[in-house]
Amino acid sequence: MLGNLGAGALVAGAGMLTAAEIGLVTVAHAADAPPQYTLPPLPYANDALEPYIDAETMRIHHDLHHKAYVDGLNKSLAQLAAARTSKDTALVGHWIKELEFNAAGDFLHTLFWNTMGPNAGGEPAGDLAAQINSDFGDFGAFKAQFSAAAAQVQGSGWAVLGWEPLARQLLILQVEKHQVGIPATVTPLIPIDVWEHAYYLKHQNRRAEYITAWWNVINWTKVTLPKMA
Repeated sequence: MLGNLGAGALVAGAGMLTAAEIGLVTVAHAADAPPQYTLPPLPYANDALEPYIDAETMRIHHDLHHKAYVDGLNKSLAQLAAARTSKDTALVGHWIKELEFNAAGDFLHTLFWNTMGPNAGGEPAGDLAAQINSDFGDFGAFKAQFSAAAAQVQGSGWAVLGWEPLARQLLILQVEKHQVGIPATVTPLIPIDVWEHAYYLKHQNRRAEYITAWWNVINWTKVTLPKMA
């Protein structure tokens, strides 16, 4: 149902996040109605990432843009249920696409908030650092490649560091919108939002400047490799 950004990736990609943090908490609903998703709160104050990400951008981005995806997810679930009941196959297809878009938008934003934090930045340690060195040569090479991928996303989208379990390696991916471009086998670990609403108030059209600032707020303690068999 969730297209390129598969349901397994949605849960596994959260790493150390709790069910509440990844938006899997539902509110009370009638027995014949789909569950309702809620907007997860930011794990820090709006101004906590200053001077790298400004408070007003955080407020608008979380309270308005992210909430729109949560609302869209709830609407999509309700409309999809109605379309299936009415056996309107054209509407079923439409609302599946809307569900994919909004569910992925909700998930990636939640992962985005929870892999950032104040007094953060620097470089990862432990298994993640070793895997980055193995797959990219060193942290500097990884950072350069990830920054370039983020800067070169066409239009609106994300750059994502993901784990591919079959090849047992880290991959840097470009995601169109929220849901197009992540293979079903890949677990997202850390995303950067490069939709213009993520940075325009402070950086205007200078996306590369925003990406440089973002490296200072990555909370590497929230980025963990999935357990490998």
